[in-house]
Amino acid sequence: MFSKIMVPIDPAEPAFSQEALSKAAQLARDYAGKLHLVAICAEVQRFVASQLPEGFQDKEITETRGMLNRLAESLDLPAGDVSTEVRVGPVDNEVLDAAKQNGADLIVMASHKPGLSTYFVGSHGAHVVRHAPCSVMVLRET
Repeated sequence: MFSKIMVPIDPAEPAFSQEALSKAAQLARDYAGKLHLVAICAEVQRFVASQLPEGFQDKEITETRGMLNRLAESLDLPAGDVSTEVRVGPVDNEVLDAAKQNGADLIVMASHKPGLSTYFVGSHGAHVVRHAPCSVMVLRET
């Protein structure tokens, strides 16, 4: 049913995605599917970058890649069934682009409970749900 499952991971809160990772790994096992972990690093604007240490963005990408690789290794899946990707840019757009480019047929993601600000501003999860090219499973925190 689901052969390509994608899980967006927030580099600032990787533990928050643990439930989504567990569910996605179970689905991958159940359907003999592949799992793709993607993390999005915010693009640092030039005026901000000038105030940060040299190589800040490169270091962030390297650390995020390492975090994703550790998460992938911790899953009970064959190594060839899990891939990782680090992207830089607006979270919503990058998650949607990654789903399209990787041919995902399911996105499994964690979401915070909606608050008042979500109704006025929107959230990354809500944007992904509305515009995803595939099914989306949103797991709420308990």
